[in-house]
This record gives sequence, structure tokens and C-alpha cells, in this order.
Amino acid sequence: MKLITKSLCVLLLLVSCKNDTKTASTSEAQQNVEDTVETNKPMSSIEINPIEHATMVLKSKEHTIYVDPVGGASAFSMFEKPSLVLITDIHGDHLSPKTLRELDLSETTLIAPKAVMDKLDNDLAKIQVTLNNGDLYENLGIGVEAIPMYNLREEAKKFHTKGRGNGYVLTVDDTRIYISGDTEDIPEMRNLENIDMAFVCMNLPYTMTVDSASSAVLEFKPKKVYPYHYRGTDGKSDVNRFKTLVNKGNSQIEVAQLNWYN
Repeated sequence: MKLITKSLCVLLLLVSCKNDTKTASTSEAQQNVEDTVETNKPMSSIEINPIEHATMVLKSKEHTIYVDPVGGASAFSMFEKPSLVLITDIHGDHLSPKTLRELDLSETTLIAPKAVMDKLDNDLAKIQVTLNNGDLYENLGIGVEAIPMYNLREEAKKFHTKGRGNGYVLTVDDTRIYISGDTEDIPEMRNLENIDMAFVCMNLPYTMTVDSASSAVLEFKPKKVYPYHYRGTDGKSDVNRFKTLVNKGNSQIEVAQLNWYN
């Protein structure tokens, strides 16, 4: 009987240790999947919450912004309903009409290019705004500029034609945030100025290589850059190499790697 009791105690101890390890790992993972950045406005910050691939939630003190919300309402259950939704393109990793219908957008401004709006009901959100390349919009103290996103390589032009989709530059609390959408290292990206935070894609065959992405970043010089949208047909792009290339070219640019894929 004593032997059984001793064995049971050892077993319980092992289970407890395993659970403690799992809790620690879970806590560490939670710390890695978000970032908080001080803005250019005093006493203000923006929280970055990567959901998956191209989908994220940005939170300031006053606003919650969903970018390319896909994955169903459950993917956003931990967040407040959005004041702003941005959609970049028509592909399924950026546009999910089903997810949009499931979300509470009763107080939301939804912004998208015409090609996206043509696929949506006109009563999904409180305000629906069609922005095309070069258009500007301001509401709720947030500025939105639609930036072109398209492919340059001849064999890739079929994926993203010029004028169909939008990248975006947001101005939130005096801070300029660039979201590339699906693009190669186009002149419109390279010519960006005064970008505080940039989310830059890199996956083949759909967007661009790590080398092209790092080259563009070194030209427009954001203060901080997040590689995102980096899963392609042959797996994930080497974001560590991206960081190395950027920091070798300009050590002042901070490269932040978040957990976009679970």
C-alpha cells in the first residue's frame, strides 16, 4: 500500500511539472504574439495583435482596427468590436464575407477597394467607403491613404494587377503605419516617407522575395518593420534572413518578428 501511494505521488508530481511547463510555454507564446509601440503622441501607444498571415488587430487608446479579418468571428472574440476595418484585396486570405457578416460592425467604418466592395453587401457596416489607389479618407481622427499594391514580375502579374487592391498608410495618434498588402517592391512603396511602422509581405510566388522586401525597406527607411504575410507555396520565407539584410544595411531600422503562424 505504501509503495502504491509513493508511486501515485511521483506520478502526480510529474503531471504537475508537465502542466507548469505547458503554462510557462503558453505564457511565453502569448508574450510573443503581440507588440506595443509608443506613438508620436504623448502618453499614447498602439498594440499590435497578429491573428494569422495577413490578419491583425491594431489597438490604440481610442480605436480598434481590424486588418483583413478572416477566420470567423471566433478569431476576434478577445477584442472589442472594431471602429475601423481595412481590406486590401479579393483573395481569401484577405477577404472573408462570412467573417464580416459574423462580426458586429454596427459602429464600424469599413474601407476597401472597389474590387472588394463589389463582392460585399452594402449594409455590412455602419459606413462603407470605397478607396482606390491614391485616395485619402479621414474619420474618427484616423487618416487613411490607399497605396498601390501589385506584382512586377511578368509571371506574377496574374496574381495582383495594378489598381485592384490597396496597401494602406494609416495615421493614428500622429504615427504613420504602412500595411503593404500583397505587393512586390514597387516604386510607390520605395517612395514612402516618414513611416514609423511598416508591415511588409514576402512570399513566393504571390508577392516578393526576402531580398526584394529588404531592399525596399532599406530605401523607404521605416523606423520599425514587421515581416508578415510570409507563407508561400513552398513554406515560410526566411524572416531571420530578412532581419539580417535590413540590419546589415541600416542598423537604425528595428525589425520585429511576431508569431503570425501557430
